[in-house]
Amino acid sequence: MTLTSSTDSPLAAVITIDGPTASGKGTVAHRVAKALGWDVLDSGALYRLTALAALKQGVPADDEPGVARVAETLDVRFDGPHVYLEGVDVGHDIRREEVGNFASRVAAFPGVRQALLERQRAFRVAPGLVADGRDMGTVVFPDASLKVFLVADVVARAERRRKQLIEKGISANLDDLLRDMRERDARDTERATAPLAPAADAHVLDSSELTIAETVQAILDFWQQAQTKAQAKAQAKA
Repeated sequence: MTLTSSTDSPLAAVITIDGPTASGKGTVAHRVAKALGWDVLDSGALYRLTALAALKQGVPADDEPGVARVAETLDVRFDGPHVYLEGVDVGHDIRREEVGNFASRVAAFPGVRQALLERQRAFRVAPGLVADGRDMGTVVFPDASLKVFLVADVVARAERRRKQLIEKGISANLDDLLRDMRERDARDTERATAPLAPAADAHVLDSSELTIAETVQAILDFWQQAQTKAQAKAQAKA
């Protein structure tokens, strides 16, 4: 499906997958993108990279102008599964809970979000993009071809995150993860700028009882249905 902008220049199709932390959206987004042969945007990685860079530079989490400047000047590069900050692979570092909590705090700052907005939109290239985050369907790509809001029970999400961390050799306490996750959910949903919420036209998908494969298939089914509707609409106009 090809979209056009107000200037009639072609825009690549976008599928957005938003949701709270550890809802599985990152893993699902990568698999959906692979199935379609599209690119993927892990928007959370940009906020985590901003957080990591700020931590390295000694910029406190309550310094909005300082963190915004860090976001504006990020020296980052994505290469498949690898994420580089100033030429160093930091894929492991940005997944630390300390970095995630810092990222969640600074993500509420309008200046930080604005600094990263165009950087995220630049990922939109043919043949298509699967973008995961918290405001992909509401702010970054409001004209997305398909919007999905992925949810899961907080306990299930905490258990998933604990398993992920342990597999990476990082110790994790379930009670601590639950507390941090609930605090992060509250910050994300209650912030004044781009709060975490499904777009009005999003498909809300609860993955608490679904496997990753089942979640991916559900989204691919949504996409097929969206294509079928778009083709029927185009034929009706012809």
